[in-house]
Amino acid sequence: MRVLAEGTSEYLAVDPDGYRAYVRDHKQRALVPKLMSEHEAVARFVADGEYLVYDCNYFQRGPSSLIREVIRQGKRDLWLCGKFTYVDIGLLVGGGCVSRVDCGFFWPGATIDNAVREGRVRVFEYSNIVMTLRLQAGAMGLPFLPVRSFGGTDGFAHSGAKLVEDPYTGKPITIVPALNPDVALIHVQQADRYGNARVFGTGIAHQESALASKKVILSAEEIVETEEIRRDPGRTSIPYYAVDAVVHAPFGAWPGNCAGYYGSDTPAVIETFAAIAADRVAPYIEKYVTPFADDRAMLRQVVGDERLAKLRAAETISEGYRA
Repeated sequence: MRVLAEGTSEYLAVDPDGYRAYVRDHKQRALVPKLMSEHEAVARFVADGEYLVYDCNYFQRGPSSLIREVIRQGKRDLWLCGKFTYVDIGLLVGGGCVSRVDCGFFWPGATIDNAVREGRVRVFEYSNIVMTLRLQAGAMGLPFLPVRSFGGTDGFAHSGAKLVEDPYTGKPITIVPALNPDVALIHVQQADRYGNARVFGTGIAHQESALASKKVILSAEEIVETEEIRRDPGRTSIPYYAVDAVVHAPFGAWPGNCAGYYGSDTPAVIETFAAIAADRVAPYIEKYVTPFADDRAMLRQVVGDERLAKLRAAETISEGYRA
């Protein structure tokens, strides 16, 4: 396959055989209970210097409580897969956790602008669909996938993509490198204690992220019995054998929404936007993260049960989700 042009940016090493060997050696098929706290999950499965992916975003079924725990534990030098969001990127950059970002889209604001300008963070450009396809390639055990976009853009030059000669048609086609992150953070509506998970409503790449990553931490609104999972297996989006930790995290997507469970906390959403736009993430973290042992304590003391109940009432829980 002849390479016609290629981007010049750094990208995570492509090693599908190494990933398959990791899965074979570290992922077990036995039904082992994996319930643990946010603190234990992040302490055990997120290490400094690792490549981290999260599904959805801070305002829509994002793993927000897990992201706050990463900041609380002071993880450092992470390489972030930021697909469809800049809010999570801004918080993790402002928290000093991130040194590199593969981005699909974001409006930087002062937090990220200043970090890039000062050399604290490097950003590598892709697109939303390209980042998802990179994860899909990783989940499929392939070294790359072809895409009918991205070639000829400014982003191409600042990425790890290549323009090659298609061996079938002889025409140019763009290929993008597979992603096999070290760890994935995913928030779901329901999971059992083994890690079988259900996602309702909008999704971006929860399956791809789970199946492409070496370690997977799930946070779940509800922990359901395995008998319920087996009663309707077609609803299982993520299988237990891909998962390393399960965290029971009601309101784990706050201040964002979680389809069928609660709506967005609009004042808190605006507060988060403003903190990132003005490079005021440190005070935000001092209010919502560092004073608390865990996210449950923060939700009780800062947000409050009455406010959470109103958010739940704003999003009528569909009986179809639980039937």
